[in-house]
Amino acid sequence: MNAPDRYERFVVPEGTKKVSYERDTKIINAASFTVEREDHTIGNILRMQLHRDDNVLFAGYKLPHPLKYKIIVRIHTTSQSSPMQAYNQAINDLDKELDHLKNAFEAELANRPGQY
Repeated sequence: MNAPDRYERFVVPEGTKKVSYERDTKIINAASFTVEREDHTIGNILRMQLHRDDNVLFAGYKLPHPLKYKIIVRIHTTSQSSPMQAYNQAINDLDKELDHLKNAFEAELANRPGQY
């Protein structure tokens, strides 16, 4: 079979950055972030979190190819923010939200001993 090895979907090759940043030369306050070894799961949740920010004018992502395990996230912001600030804020907000979800789940499991 021509399919790549399964570990290639998750393991970032040595010498490759997990996230790279490229500023757009044609549009002010716009940039692309390439996130290695991620797919629609992270792309969609990151895009939705970016849309919650009032300073974000556009947020979208694409998978360049189904066998290339990376996503490209495009962000365009107002003059009050930068794409890097919006990206970092979205990541931090998602981290807090997922921590809250984990804690709520663990608390509920603790309330039901013996059922699980």
